[in-house]
Amino acid sequence: MRARTRLAAGAVGALAVATFLAGCGESGSSGTEAPPSAAAGAGCAPVAGKKLVVLEDDKKLQDTDNVIPAINAKAATPELVAALDKVSAAIDTPKLIQLNKAVDVDRKSSKVAAQEFASANNLTSGISKGAGGPITVGAANFSESQTLGELYSIALTAAGFTVKVQTVGNRELYEPALEKGELQVVPEYAATLATFLNGKINQGSTAQVASSDLNQTVTNLKGLGEKAGLTFGTASSAQDQNAFAVTQAFADQHGLKTLSDLAAKCSGSATILGGPPECPQRPKCQAGLVQVYDFKAGSFSSLDAGGPQTKTALTTGAISVGLVLSSDGELAAG
Repeated sequence: MRARTRLAAGAVGALAVATFLAGCGESGSSGTEAPPSAAAGAGCAPVAGKKLVVLEDDKKLQDTDNVIPAINAKAATPELVAALDKVSAAIDTPKLIQLNKAVDVDRKSSKVAAQEFASANNLTSGISKGAGGPITVGAANFSESQTLGELYSIALTAAGFTVKVQTVGNRELYEPALEKGELQVVPEYAATLATFLNGKINQGSTAQVASSDLNQTVTNLKGLGEKAGLTFGTASSAQDQNAFAVTQAFADQHGLKTLSDLAAKCSGSATILGGPPECPQRPKCQAGLVQVYDFKAGSFSSLDAGGPQTKTALTTGAISVGLVLSSDGELAAG
């Protein structure tokens, strides 16, 4: 579905963490199934199942990657911003999961999925028409961004604009086009864009502009946006960020709802963590689970970044817990 991941830039600074991780499974190693046990430190062997569930990030390891409209400042009329804010108000993470399911699982087009959502949620109700004019909405080259772009198009059309949705590859391509005014609007992600702009504007900066506090992240994002000629609509409550999933059967067997539950009940040799090769060293993946939750996986299985390898490994019982993206459409399937 996506050609991206949010493992966060930068390596873990503390040598103690790196040393500890070596005992938790190294990148490239493969986990082997072990029988479940209730003994302390034994861990929790994988449990196959069709339904995947995300464990709550109750200690806020991940940054706030909420969907937010990014707008070329010169194009940001009150009518345009108000229309985009209608989309932000209409979507939350469960609805974003359903939108992604419609496209990635049910194989509808992004345009059809957006139209059905707009109709079911009265998206255009109350939108006022202004002077209008031509607007190009940019979208990244993955389906969620394209569907969000279509939702923006529906709202902007209701506000009197003549809208074209254009897929423009990755952020390195579409963000400069947004700055130049070749695109007027792009659906973005607050924490990821803040980090991107900080790296671009303040080269060499180690400042942490993204955090688990949405207000702080958006405040930092707006400050960076001013320097790039960008402004922003209201952030939605919908998030697409790193998350850790297990099968429903695994969660039920061990009584898990949160990552704290996972750490308390499933640290140990039988537990297999799956994710991309860089996961053990990344602060939003295994290294973060160690630092924030004191979660000790018995082994690590090198797979992909929230893609089909990881999800198949979960459902077939090859891994206990895996890195996914929180808005993945398959979280609604099964």
